[in-house]
Amino acid sequence: MATGVAWQPQEQGFNEICRLLEQQISPSSTADKSQIWQQLQQYSQFPDFNNYLAFILARAEGKSVEIRQAAGLLLKNNLRTAYKSMSPSNQQYIKSELLPCLGAADRHIRSTVGTIVSVVVQLGGIAGWLELLQALVTCLDSNDINHMEGAMDALSKICEDIPQVLDSDVPGLAERPINIFLPRLLQFFQSPHTSLRKLSLGSVNQFVMLMPSALFVSMDQYLQGLFLLSNDPSAEVRKLVCAAFNLLIEVRPSFLEPHLRNLFEYMLQVNKDTDDDVALEACEFWHSYFEAQLPHENLKEFLPRLVPVLLSNMIYADDDESLVEAEEDESLPDRDQDLKPRFHSSRLHGLENPEDDDDDIVNVWNLRKCSAAALDVLSNVFGDEILPTLMPVIQAKLSASGDEAWKDREAAVLALGAIAEGCIKGLYPHLSEIVAFLIPLLDDKFPLIRSISCWTLSRFSKFIVQDIGHQNGREQFEKVLMGLLQRILDTNKRVQEAACSAFATLEEEAAEELAPRLEIILQHLMMAFGKYQRRNLRIVYDAIGTLADAVGFELNQPVYLDILMPPLIAKWQQLPNSDKDLFPLLECFTSIAQALGAGFTQFAQPVFQRCINIIQTQQLAKVDSVAAGAQYDKEFVVCCLDLLSGLAEGLGSGIESLVAQSNLRDMLLQCCMDDASDVRQSAFALLGDLARVCPVHLQARLSDFLDIAAKQLNTPKLKETVSVANNACWAIGELAVKARQEISPIVMTVVLCLVPILKHSEELNKSLIENSAITLGRLAWVCPELVSPHMEHFMQPWCIALSMIRDDTEKEDAFRGLCAMVKANPSGALSSLVFMCRAIASWHEIRSEELHNEVCQVLHGYKQMLRNGAWDQCMSALEPPVKDKLSKYQV
Repeated sequence: MATGVAWQPQEQGFNEICRLLEQQISPSSTADKSQIWQQLQQYSQFPDFNNYLAFILARAEGKSVEIRQAAGLLLKNNLRTAYKSMSPSNQQYIKSELLPCLGAADRHIRSTVGTIVSVVVQLGGIAGWLELLQALVTCLDSNDINHMEGAMDALSKICEDIPQVLDSDVPGLAERPINIFLPRLLQFFQSPHTSLRKLSLGSVNQFVMLMPSALFVSMDQYLQGLFLLSNDPSAEVRKLVCAAFNLLIEVRPSFLEPHLRNLFEYMLQVNKDTDDDVALEACEFWHSYFEAQLPHENLKEFLPRLVPVLLSNMIYADDDESLVEAEEDESLPDRDQDLKPRFHSSRLHGLENPEDDDDDIVNVWNLRKCSAAALDVLSNVFGDEILPTLMPVIQAKLSASGDEAWKDREAAVLALGAIAEGCIKGLYPHLSEIVAFLIPLLDDKFPLIRSISCWTLSRFSKFIVQDIGHQNGREQFEKVLMGLLQRILDTNKRVQEAACSAFATLEEEAAEELAPRLEIILQHLMMAFGKYQRRNLRIVYDAIGTLADAVGFELNQPVYLDILMPPLIAKWQQLPNSDKDLFPLLECFTSIAQALGAGFTQFAQPVFQRCINIIQTQQLAKVDSVAAGAQYDKEFVVCCLDLLSGLAEGLGSGIESLVAQSNLRDMLLQCCMDDASDVRQSAFALLGDLARVCPVHLQARLSDFLDIAAKQLNTPKLKETVSVANNACWAIGELAVKARQEISPIVMTVVLCLVPILKHSEELNKSLIENSAITLGRLAWVCPELVSPHMEHFMQPWCIALSMIRDDTEKEDAFRGLCAMVKANPSGALSSLVFMCRAIASWHEIRSEELHNEVCQVLHGYKQMLRNGAWDQCMSALEPPVKDKLSKYQV
């Protein structure tokens, strides 16, 4: 193209592109949409194709708005990938066509242009398009509603996508863009046009987190604007006002402190807004307030007014989708969209896996749930102080009779569940009355009352189990147990789900107390297994797995296994290797294998082999899905690795013959090098479990496993992959104990990685610190001559970490390492003696007599070594309880 001549479209190209776009968007067109798409993609190869799209969007007045909009959306998508490689003249052409359209007469065109403008700014920055700022300012100041709205729309999209760009220095500008725009945005808070009030408020809100100095110094004006808009006729604006207060209380609570009384009054009022979205945003405020660590006392006098508002918002709205779902009978098959995606959490060695707080029955956040959660928070903050206000309202709603009042009764049961933990002191004396009241509700004719009663009972299950010790408590527990089991067999899907989840919670609390009722529990669970649809089947698996975890080896009796295993095995055989419904079944088998221990041997071979086959297929699918006949999905690998870990834990050395006949070792090595962190996490957990029970089969690749495990501890992204590091660290320790001297080549590499972890313990999670301390001790036990020369560099943080670990065999190993190092290099611990004494005193009791004697020798050795009062000086630095604990070692 000759320089100086403006680009012009060719008529033929213009018509052809318009024809294709028209066919693409026309619902009645018979043309093949994928073919049209391919044709447009081919045209994208021409350097000026995007110029045509810009021209059609901006100037094709004779064409329909839909075609022009389609050209704009295609342009936006193309620019995302092609903008930076386009010629400057084409970039310039597109930008020059966009600016005049900011004030286009048609709202859809303006909106499309705003979206493209934001994309161009994301890719080219403000400095690359200074004319845009001038155009936006001109439009905002124009008093023409189309121009003001078009500019505001573009600006709001920039604020939403890349607010930081407006708060940075731009070459060629005397001040930051935000300083130019903020006064205009705050001015628009008073505009008569709803769209301008909404867009300007939404834009300013985007800057609260960043808090540029322009907003900081205009804070009074911003707050005045918010109070001015607080009763805006537009619900969308009122919602944004609440959102602004929520952001401010989170980021800069000090700005709001002088206005708290007014703010509480306002939020109470808006919590009753006729628009549910506004009321929901207002309800979020109570959570935000407590998270902001502001004084609780401020809110106390408002509780008598707040609590009833929350309770009335907990009543089901007429359009709540749960009301429709609640009518679903069990005979209706699940639709695919009913199956929520499930996520398997990889195995973590060390601390108990954190409980996923899946208290709520379905995961759509709405005013009802937010209000219940706010009541839960209030009950945890104020405890029994809310009961005098709350209980009369709950009792009034519970006693409301008649079918039309069922939603009030349901909300009252939900409220009882919400306060179950926070107000337990005040409720506990009345627990038997509460339970006696809830049990008949399990048979209520309304399914949502049956389901919420299951949930509320589960919230009290901890306290119900605590009372088992006396006769009435035992009877009460039995009634709850049988009541939930009957509801597990309800004909309503929603009640099945609630009952099964509630029962799983009861199982966790009751543990071995379930043993006498195992037969009847299993009969109910397996009947449910036989009749549930796919979605609820997952919850039965969870309940079976939780039962196995709770009762452990008690399950290993023929009478129980005959009820439990045949249906599970039939399902196992029926599901193909590529079916995601295998995931919960694999997890369930993992719990059963761990519970049955050697009792699982009779089922182990096919389970083991299938896990190997699935991992092999998935590893092939990763490189060639056609050859594997499956799409790669790492979750299959993670679940199978975890089940193999469960087998190793359950069968112990009994797994050896299965490992010997398989290629598990080489496959596991590959998994330890996988690019997905959750695959590596589970792989190192299995490596540690195999090191415990059949190390001989890892021997041939021992140095490879150790190398890869050590690399997990020496990564700049340690915080992001802390769970992988945790399992790798534990596995190294397990390999060390079994392979002894064979690990000497890698010992110092690992020690050099562990020391920084122990020195930065406050930044990392507790489990990694524990495992690092144990592994360091195990390496010192196995190779004291290598580790002891470096003692003084890590004794202090290491001893602090050791003193946090609870008594167990792993801690014993670590202390064997401590004793071995002190023998090899006594002077290495002198400067940290006080910390070592505290670590020794952290033992409740050392079970191993041999280790107890070694610790005695270490302490006596130092007592003899430190003469002239030095030992007494060391002792005087210790706290009295520590000295008491050390007396059992005769020093």
